[in-house]
Amino acid sequence: MDPVVVAGAGPVGAAAAILLAQRGVPCLVLDRYAEPYPLPRAVHLDDEVVRILQELGIAEAFLRVSRPGLGLRLLDGRHRVMAEFRRDESAGPHGYPQANMFDQPDLERLLRARMAELPAIEFVGAAEVFAVDRPQTAPVVRYRNLADGREHAAPAAAVLGCDGANSTVRELIGARRVDLRFAERWLVVDGVCDEDLDAWGGVHQVCDPRRAATFMQLGPRRYRWEFRLFDHEPPVDADALLARWLGGVGVRIVRRAEYTFRAELAGRWRAGRVFLLGDAAHQTPPFIGQGLGAGLRDAYNLAWKLAADLATPGGAEALLDSYERERAPHVRAQIRLAKVAGWAMTGGQDRAAAVRRVVLGAVWRLPGLKGLALRSTSPPLRGVGRGRRAGTLCPQPRVVLDGREMWLDEALGPGWAILHTGVPPATLRDQLVAGARELHVTPALDPSGTLRRWLRGRTAVLRPDRVVHAVA
Repeated sequence: MDPVVVAGAGPVGAAAAILLAQRGVPCLVLDRYAEPYPLPRAVHLDDEVVRILQELGIAEAFLRVSRPGLGLRLLDGRHRVMAEFRRDESAGPHGYPQANMFDQPDLERLLRARMAELPAIEFVGAAEVFAVDRPQTAPVVRYRNLADGREHAAPAAAVLGCDGANSTVRELIGARRVDLRFAERWLVVDGVCDEDLDAWGGVHQVCDPRRAATFMQLGPRRYRWEFRLFDHEPPVDADALLARWLGGVGVRIVRRAEYTFRAELAGRWRAGRVFLLGDAAHQTPPFIGQGLGAGLRDAYNLAWKLAADLATPGGAEALLDSYERERAPHVRAQIRLAKVAGWAMTGGQDRAAAVRRVVLGAVWRLPGLKGLALRSTSPPLRGVGRGRRAGTLCPQPRVVLDGREMWLDEALGPGWAILHTGVPPATLRDQLVAGARELHVTPALDPSGTLRRWLRGRTAVLRPDRVVHAVA
């Protein structure tokens, strides 16, 4: 079998390769850099996405290099608290804290180490993809060794474009960018302080139209600041902006960079055997912390489908077609939420901003808003199976199987599964994929009662990515 060629070895590309290799699919991973990018970028993953890291085999190691997020605090321009939403540090429905703060280089090192453990993955650094021939049927990826200039051709079973916002693969398949009408300039500063700052451990959002800002702690003495910049504003004094937060504490700047936060989708995510994932397919403003999470969801959604396609005589086109059909509306919904959150938290920069700030202070105190502000549950996927819960994720408690305690996903294995508290309906059993794992959920298997409360006497069919396919 020709390998799946993965262009880009960032978190999304590495995750896709690991998921495929664990299913027996050989992968060739190409990246411009031989080592992980050393500077911090993404800083947050929710519990649904940490569950994906569990599937990759690195969740426990990730928990050792991350810290639970404590919630969200909204401040006015004078740093007075307008509203505070505290998050429970205990595990959520998927077994992990609902917010997890981390430093991206730490995650990338874990992913690279996991790739090195899998013989089905070949990694080539200092490699630049410059062409994809015959993308519709039998792709051949052409890449250049940046060290010696030699060119190589790699026949591919499929090509995954995980090469970021300026994706070469996206350009090669002619996928245009769809502007979702959001662009803001921000200054992002990461630093290590000489001592712990006297600050609450959650995310601070300054809702000030004169200088909206975000502040968060990533780890021991590790902090991030983000400052909104006006259009056409000259360079700002970052030291002056930080001074208000530091209170005289010394800081070593790890990274200082200006970004334009955008909202965009690729016009199409697939051309034959070529697929786009992560920032190559979408970009979102950072206000709900779902940029990297969206890319890892892409990888999880596509990997099992591509593995099934390659294992099926004649392929499984319907499965491959469902990748963009499921993921694009999901990402669009999250981008829409991020834009609304950004508007609410930054207060805007026009003449109505002062009025909105007054309204905002009242709105944040509405009953029920705390749940919305802290909700980590992502929207259901559209067009998945049938039933009210179709397209949602099942919870993941600890279960006891054959006398051993484990996570539910470990008990289910890598394929399709069926959960029931009695006898599954014959009509539902007929829909099962051959080899699906069947679990009879009893009090002995489910000591916490989580699955039994969730099932409520029903039978649930789960896909390999733990998305509910059908309930009866």
